[in-house]
Amino acid sequence: MIRNFAMVAVISLSWMACGQTQKKESQKTIRTQKQTNMDLSKITDDMVRQAIQALQDGDQNWYTFFTENPGMTDDGNTIDFKSFFSNALGKEKFLNIDKVENEGKDIYGNFEAGKWGTFRTYFKFHKNNDGKFDRLDIGQAK
Repeated sequence: MIRNFAMVAVISLSWMACGQTQKKESQKTIRTQKQTNMDLSKITDDMVRQAIQALQDGDQNWYTFFTENPGMTDDGNTIDFKSFFSNALGKEKFLNIDKVENEGKDIYGNFEAGKWGTFRTYFKFHKNNDGKFDRLDIGQAK
């Protein structure tokens, strides 16, 4: 009797473990599909579009679009670019782009900002004479 119970318990736990692995794989697939389906075609500046794609993907290439020490503001407050994105890259992203201005350098849309929640945000990219971004202004859009 105890032996039969032990056998049933082992089989049940094995099935549960298999089911949990499949659930994690499904969640990863859904996340990837959201990122892949993000429409960036509204962004007319090629470099901004590529940078936003890197942001969406959590790709370290994000940093290659910027100068060594770009200026950055968040809601008008000066912050450290590298410090900010060391925490945000791969965790925060646009959910949609609803408006693009300033020749494709100002992006507006709903943004998932980790522990801060989801809200409408702007990213304003500033290019230097060498074609790299030397400043990024972000903040909550109205």
